Amino acid sequence: MVGGVFLQQTTTANASATTGPTLLPETIAGVLGGNGILVDVVSGFIAAFIVANIMLVMTAVAGPWAKRKITAAFTDRIAVNRVGPFGLLIIVADAVRLLSKELVVPDDVDRPAWDLAPIVLPFSALLGFAVIPMGSGLQLADPETGLAFVFAVASIASIGLVMAGYASNNKYSLLGALRSIAQNIAYEIPLVITAASVVIFAGTLQMSEIVAAQTETFVSVAGVSIPQWYAFVNPFAFVLFLIANMAEIGRNPFDIPEAPTEIVAGYQTEYSSVYFVLFYLGEFIHIFLGGAIMATLFLGGPAGPVLPGFVWFVIKIWAFFLFTQWARSAVPRVRIDQLIEIGWKGMLVLSFANLVLTAIIVGVIA
Repeated sequence: MVGGVFLQQTTTANASATTGPTLLPETIAGVLGGNGILVDVVSGFIAAFIVANIMLVMTAVAGPWAKRKITAAFTDRIAVNRVGPFGLLIIVADAVRLLSKELVVPDDVDRPAWDLAPIVLPFSALLGFAVIPMGSGLQLADPETGLAFVFAVASIASIGLVMAGYASNNKYSLLGALRSIAQNIAYEIPLVITAASVVIFAGTLQMSEIVAAQTETFVSVAGVSIPQWYAFVNPFAFVLFLIANMAEIGRNPFDIPEAPTEIVAGYQTEYSSVYFVLFYLGEFIHIFLGGAIMATLFLGGPAGPVLPGFVWFVIKIWAFFLFTQWARSAVPRVRIDQLIEIGWKGMLVLSFANLVLTAIIVGVIA
């Protein structure tokens, strides 16, 4: 069965490489009806604007409204329900409230780094969506090193956290920044190594080909076809990636960098008004980016029956968001020493074991 899966994946990936997906900028350029650098630039900007706004709208719904409603459901409380139907207008109310507050700048901050840090976080997350295949023709670019690109730009967020902590002239902010670096180093290595096991199966770093390699049937049970998503092919890698991903986005039990009961709010303690909004925005976009990477690598990307591909893509990343909110309500935070021990002594060893086992299986079959 595994040999058949590997051959099917290789065949599908080769077919995908021959045809290639239709990218959103190419579609827009066709609508504009022109050729040349100017049309390419304009179509690229329009496509990026569309994808960025889709993610910003989902983040606006997730942060002020969905997070509160989901947490209230888990903890048997009543969330926002007064402002608009189902409390939905709290999104507008919170935006006006936060953006209209005074931007308080503490004394002796390193102003250039302090100003840039809130911009780096959401920018790095949005940049990661440039190569994610969202289905229904929504993909900005499809380079051969797409997976490496996603991890590279997502890791830029760590620089923003360090800038915020260092520049704030606050020991609690600096402590949160140092924790974030220790956490990201400890869990980013297992995250990348686990993703490498998917690359071994698919034989490519190109995101569209990784999705294409998961389109065939893995097994049929009682007439029901189960797709060969890598979550089914290698569930151990899926669980490892899920845990490391939770640490990378800083969700419970790994919300160590901001731990409000220990270090006030960590790296973002000294930020208010629009800068706080940007940090909040970056945090939730990174959650959706983590869900998008998981959906692409292990859950077939936008693949799914009946509904359009983009709808399935949104369902999958919102399912990951729901899981993070469940963890936030149900799983206690680990201590910093426990977090480091889990990362270096547990996740790193298990991720290498998974990589070696995957390489042996694929090597024997090939």
